[in-house]
Amino acid sequence: MNVRGVIKVLGFTVLLCILALFVVHAFPWIVGADHSFIVLSGSMEPAIPTGSVVFVDNVPTSQVDERIEEGDVITFSQARDIRQTTTHRVVEKKTGDITDSVRFITKGDNNDVRDPEPVVRAEVVGIVLFHIPVLGYIVNMADSTVGWMALVVLPFTLLLMDGMWQLYLASQNEEEE
Repeated sequence: MNVRGVIKVLGFTVLLCILALFVVHAFPWIVGADHSFIVLSGSMEPAIPTGSVVFVDNVPTSQVDERIEEGDVITFSQARDIRQTTTHRVVEKKTGDITDSVRFITKGDNNDVRDPEPVVRAEVVGIVLFHIPVLGYIVNMADSTVGWMALVVLPFTLLLMDGMWQLYLASQNEEEE
């Protein structure tokens, strides 16, 4: 295989990998998660770097007490506003006398102090299963016009032009014979 062929194979492979990552972010159930969120701050570094995408397993309110323990990394949201979430580690689990009084004290691994407010059962979105570093940067870039052009339009245009060029060369070879 010549250099041009290797470049085409590598380019196509990179394009497929990027597409696969976008699909996984858009449809997290493919990898066994219920949600995916982009990490926008460094509060969980080095465990979860800024720009990562975290994949979260939903924890129903009725199962929060049993499924979440100290040391778990959870995603939570004030007033269940799933658009604005925080992902931090549970550093302490407090259970009161009242049935609905379980609270989680959370802290970002990179933060010096614990979060000011405890997380209550109704605010828990779920437990972080895993994360993919850098993917959040790519997803955010793709949301821009420049990113869309660079990640989608340009590669497909080049692929289409290459296909047309190959057809042209094949027709030229047939005419010469």
